[in-house]
Amino acid sequence: MPLSPRFFGVTTLSPFFQVEGVGPVLDRLQAVGVNAVAVNTSVAAPGREGEGSYQPPSDGGTSPRLFDRPLWGKCGLWLRSAPGHRARSEFFAGSPYQPRPANDLSASAGPIIGEFIAAAKGRRMRVYVQTSAATPPGLADEDRPRLPDGCLPAYRMADTGSLASPAVRAWNRAWCRDIFAQYPEIDGIRPDWPEYPCYTLNEAFSDCGPHVENWANAHGFDFAAIRREVLAFWRYLHGSLRNDDLADFVEADGGRFALASLLTRFPGVAEFFRLKAALSSDLLADWRAAITEAAGPEKDLSANAFMTPYSFVTGLDFARVGDNCGSVSAKLYTMHWCQMVEFWGRELLDANPGLDEGLLVAALVHLMDLAEPGGGGRTLADYHYPEPDEAHPIPTETQARKLRQMVRAVGGRAQVYALVHGYGPLDDFSRRFALAAQSPVDGVWVNRYGYLSDEKLVAVGEEWKERD
Repeated sequence: MPLSPRFFGVTTLSPFFQVEGVGPVLDRLQAVGVNAVAVNTSVAAPGREGEGSYQPPSDGGTSPRLFDRPLWGKCGLWLRSAPGHRARSEFFAGSPYQPRPANDLSASAGPIIGEFIAAAKGRRMRVYVQTSAATPPGLADEDRPRLPDGCLPAYRMADTGSLASPAVRAWNRAWCRDIFAQYPEIDGIRPDWPEYPCYTLNEAFSDCGPHVENWANAHGFDFAAIRREVLAFWRYLHGSLRNDDLADFVEADGGRFALASLLTRFPGVAEFFRLKAALSSDLLADWRAAITEAAGPEKDLSANAFMTPYSFVTGLDFARVGDNCGSVSAKLYTMHWCQMVEFWGRELLDANPGLDEGLLVAALVHLMDLAEPGGGGRTLADYHYPEPDEAHPIPTETQARKLRQMVRAVGGRAQVYALVHGYGPLDDFSRRFALAAQSPVDGVWVNRYGYLSDEKLVAVGEEWKERD
């Protein structure tokens, strides 16, 4: 199959081409129309139990995921990792955070990352490095987001840093220089989480720490008033929430009146979300400046983002993303949407005895826009993390609507990509990929190669050939 003119990328992490080989992996991808890949900058090897990290990720201890494509003969295993190259220490002289030191695994396996990049470029594929937007190695508490009462959250699924931290920004600039010095052929960088994740309520109501206070006051926000009202709203959610409050969220209007009423009652909360949107845009501007300084304006900045309406809480403003990014990829990570109903719902039930679980779940489903009118589950068990062979309970039209919202919000100021997760059974993954391919987006990313069985690749190729 010839290269498709429409953008089609797959996140391809290094362990898979370490095991399967550079050429065979690229052959499989190119055969189904893939014309872009995103790689990481570390390499891995099997580890002893408890050594390194278990893969696939545990996602806060709830994920039953297994890889479709085995690594070293297993679909789930402990992996120890190492940097793929020796960082240039002079780049990090002004950064409080320092890169992980290279080791024997770096020396023996690290060169394969450069080989993969060169081979993909030789096939006229676009190549991106995927990295965290705000998580330096060894993140210190002083650079972690804080709740409105000033405390560190008791639990967060994503251990990201404060977007306003000068130390985090300094690391990003140094790391950007190092990436392009080592891999000058790449087309750009894909920072993940250039916003505040919202898997848990703790994450959704961060960040009210001193770094944000300094940034907000310097940029015209009344931070004291914002923190005061966000704290009042936080306390309302943790002890004063009633069934009558939830009832308005399950009306036929989708909870619009209820949401407007809450934001009128707690206007500082809306201002908090506006602050986070301004801060996320500022972080992306910092990334854009770092890339331009390191490698020139022609290199792309491509942000990974939470989908609507989560983006309102996380701070990723689709209407402004084109100010700094050539493209943006919104995550159709439907297994995480289920998980968020579970995480948010469990915390609210524990904090507000007497809440009706069915009413709360229905309210959260409406708030997160996870079902069509009259549909959706009514218990937390209905939104558990899907098993590997279990379809994700998010309707096709619901996902398609979110993609249309994102396209309209970006307004042509950047390329818009759907970011489909490969996890799940063949039929359900094929449904999710097809709805993205048929949507008005400019292209599709799939995360990630490890979940793409040969059967899924065939299905993807047939759908893409038909739609392109």
